[in-house]
Amino acid sequence: FRLALIQLHVSAVKSDNLQRACGLVREAAARGAKVVALPECFNSPYGTQYFKEYAEKIPGESTQKLSEVAKECSIYLVGGRSIPEEDGGKLYNTCTVFGPDGAMLAKHRKIHLFDINVPGKIQFKESEILSPGNSFSMFDTPYCKVGLGICYDIRFAEMAQIYGQKGCQLLIYPGAFNLTTGPAHWELLQRGRAVDNQLYVAAVSPARDEKASYVAWGHSTVVNPWGEVIAKAGAEETVIYTDIDLKKLAEIRQQIPILSQKRCDLYGIEVKT
Repeated sequence: FRLALIQLHVSAVKSDNLQRACGLVREAAARGAKVVALPECFNSPYGTQYFKEYAEKIPGESTQKLSEVAKECSIYLVGGRSIPEEDGGKLYNTCTVFGPDGAMLAKHRKIHLFDINVPGKIQFKESEILSPGNSFSMFDTPYCKVGLGICYDIRFAEMAQIYGQKGCQLLIYPGAFNLTTGPAHWELLQRGRAVDNQLYVAAVSPARDEKASYVAWGHSTVVNPWGEVIAKAGAEETVIYTDIDLKKLAEIRQQIPILSQKRCDLYGIEVKT
């Protein structure tokens, strides 16, 4: 099946972002994409100073638009971190997924908050305003099961391994790495998660805006289970396409059967409720 990643240029005007995003979703569907993903923070600038101002409840304005365009195009739409979600007086970094009938199939709240300090380069602390999610998020399609993470979630290998154990063959991470972590780790982490778990990994970023207070790295990417980059954007607004070949995935798992060779008598990953 064909996967499309929309590397959107994000402005400070929510309505413009929503309109352009929906237009690019329609374009992707017209080119045969069955699963389409938007980047983290696609409807507002990224930054703790923006989250309260742009926050919405779910369902709300942004998710309604996503639901409508998913139904119109009869696709599976991964809505990036569509909005800072407001719920019960707390804010979450939330990704919603809609099916071909417009129904919401999943709602993933970012589990690992982006709190880092690289002296002289970048300091950021999402936990100043956001609360973490506490659950894994997957959804089924006629093609395969898909696991969701948001940006910083990709650094935690255990999360991807759990998705693999639960039958996911594609992981999608809407993300917004910056000019420090992007060139160092963006592709490396995707290739690592793909090879470790023998599945496809897609990470979709906003386009780069040098004038923004937080400058995204861009370079939306798809990696196959062999660890090869099979599609990659530059820094500009664009849509990239790739065909997800589940036969190739099965062949790789048969050739190097690490999933059946794990020493579960010696180690394991536990999901806690």
